[in-house]
Amino acid sequence: MTTSLLYQTIDQLSREKGIDPQVIISAVEDAILVATRKYYKTSEDLESHFNKDTGAVEVCAVKKVVERVEDVDRELSLEDARRYDSGASLESEIRIPKATDVLGRIAAQTAKQVIFQKVREAERDTVYAEYSQRVGELVNCTVKQIEGPDVIVDLGRTEGRMPRREQSRLETYQMGDRLRAVITAVDRVARGPQVVVSRADSVLVQRLFEMEVPEIYDGTVVIKGMAREAGERTKVAVSSKDPDVDCVGACVGMKGMRVQSIIRELRGEKIDIIEYNEDPVTFAANALSPAKINHVSIVDSEGRNLEVIVDDTQLSLAIGKKGQNVRLAAKLLGWHIDIKSEEEKRQEIESQMAAMARRGAAIAELAGLGEKTIAKLRDQGVETVEQLAQMTPDDLTTIPGIGEKTVEKIRRVVTEYFEQGEQAAEGEAAATEVTALAGAESESVPAGEAEMPASEEAAGDESESAAAPPTASTPDDAESPGIEEPVSRNEDSSETG
Repeated sequence: MTTSLLYQTIDQLSREKGIDPQVIISAVEDAILVATRKYYKTSEDLESHFNKDTGAVEVCAVKKVVERVEDVDRELSLEDARRYDSGASLESEIRIPKATDVLGRIAAQTAKQVIFQKVREAERDTVYAEYSQRVGELVNCTVKQIEGPDVIVDLGRTEGRMPRREQSRLETYQMGDRLRAVITAVDRVARGPQVVVSRADSVLVQRLFEMEVPEIYDGTVVIKGMAREAGERTKVAVSSKDPDVDCVGACVGMKGMRVQSIIRELRGEKIDIIEYNEDPVTFAANALSPAKINHVSIVDSEGRNLEVIVDDTQLSLAIGKKGQNVRLAAKLLGWHIDIKSEEEKRQEIESQMAAMARRGAAIAELAGLGEKTIAKLRDQGVETVEQLAQMTPDDLTTIPGIGEKTVEKIRRVVTEYFEQGEQAAEGEAAATEVTALAGAESESVPAGEAEMPASEEAAGDESESAAAPPTASTPDDAESPGIEEPVSRNEDSSETG
């Protein structure tokens, strides 16, 4: 059976657009129907049918056969119906042909617009149905056009749109550039291209690792998490299902070839590959690399808060440029990270201990307050110096028996109390420093000499000089009186005895 030239054109168009030919045929039928109704200016119920053999669109008015006609546009008497169909009967439907060869230029233009609209809608539905199933897929594309902040790319069968927020800050794009991007969304109601692609999404890095690292592609090494600031740095957490496979080494590759290939694709973006650990403490220490971590502790497990202690020299490295390193680590872990240096932590502990030491002091320890005043304060529930320090003058004057002079005296006594505490703390710190210095000096002097009394030290010097052997540099000293001196002392002592 031969087909018309129009049907062959429709079939070719459907192949190019990737849509069903019946969709275009329905669009043609609807277009001719609209043009016919507009030409005849009628409200009759019209039907259209495309004839594949002739290429013509046949239009008919559908009317119901009734005994008494009330609506001439939709009903027909039995006598009139038998003019078109001799076998017509009551309650049957009669189709009355409408001539379409009389349609003018305006009607044809209307039909053309309807056909284009229907084809565009069908094409957009086809694109949505196809690409909505490919969200997260890595695609190769070519920069086709730059429209303001957006970049329009050619995906082959359709166009894609890369908004400014999906572009890497390190990259600039020119027409004709070939890119790898990941499909992030398909916008059905968009006026322009529906497919949204991205070069800033972390899924792009994951897909690149899957392409470059066979162990990730076959599932031996698993990407557990990823945190990215496009154009600057990415942290990737990986783990291995096989204990014999080094997950970090597999991703880095021989001499860093695998990760360097990904870095080149991302235009020099830094990538940190971290070994994943179920323990948040160990994972946090890994995630903050390249900084060396001294201690990690969980402050609040429900609130997911961690405290990290580092050396003073490692603090800036752990925080990173503009806080980037700790920000990405916190995003990777899903925990809030508070980084402190050793000095900051020591000062914090000292202040907390001092506060705890002062907080529980009873008001009876305040020198300068009389027993009656203390009794009045206790009657109002004031038991500690901390409670008293938090009270305002108005609070104190409301206590029976305490006037403005007493309030001033209390204020002065409390102030002196805390000043004395601060001085005592400073004195303890100074004493600790002196002790440390003394200890350093004592290490350079033998313990016995350091503790020897002055008299014993002098006696020791005399005995050493008396019993000292002659030096190798002066052999003639053997006949000197200095050698005979001990003997003469012994003789003197025997005579005395």
